[in-house]
Amino acid sequence: MRNQITPPWFTSPFTFASMTLTLPAYLMPEPERTAHKHTSPTAVGEEAVDPSDQENVRLMLRVRDGDVKAFERLVEMHQNAIVGTCARMLNNVDDAHDIAQMVFIRVWRSAPRYEPTAKFTTWLYTITRNLVFNETRRRSRRKEVTIEQENEDDAPKHFADHSVPGADENLSKAEFHNALDQAIEALPEKQRMAVILRGKQDLPYEEICTILKMSLPAVKSLLFRARNELRKHLVTYLGEDTP
Repeated sequence: MRNQITPPWFTSPFTFASMTLTLPAYLMPEPERTAHKHTSPTAVGEEAVDPSDQENVRLMLRVRDGDVKAFERLVEMHQNAIVGTCARMLNNVDDAHDIAQMVFIRVWRSAPRYEPTAKFTTWLYTITRNLVFNETRRRSRRKEVTIEQENEDDAPKHFADHSVPGADENLSKAEFHNALDQAIEALPEKQRMAVILRGKQDLPYEEICTILKMSLPAVKSLLFRARNELRKHLVTYLGEDTP
């Protein structure tokens, strides 16, 4: 029976350092980019398909026939991007690996029904979105229970005050990225996913629309609101006045 072999997992190490965020990608307006038009790899006289997706489709069609080696290659090609996306969404590397493993298990199990009707990465990130959103909602329910059980006598939490003169100059790069991670984590899940897909994974708007099941104007509005929220959270670090 096809696709009953347990697939191998994550052959290369992953750390937060491998997905370092650059400020402009998240906080500044961007130039317009459009998705590559998807055409059949064998089409004659039409615009060539994106070479990277052509390879994805070729491998996935082999996986559909039960080719484990082709599946290993797909995992190798996309594991870091999927783990990175999950880690940014969940702010936890261990959970990110767990969710990413579930993503590729779904790819493997869905392979017999696979048809190249959409870009492979769109399909892959749609699976990722579903599993990540399920996890964030599960966390939300668990958090509500935890808050209700908190003891009023718990020691108060103390936070560093970065508003004093000269504080910005003393902030380390690690502190800034920690603040950025927290700001991204505080975004609503759809805003967070859109920011990660656009800023980190560099997906075009049209592909993000498909993944999030939203119109193009809605996605652009979502990203606009998300960037404004990030700037508000990071105003002390950016040295800007709050709008």
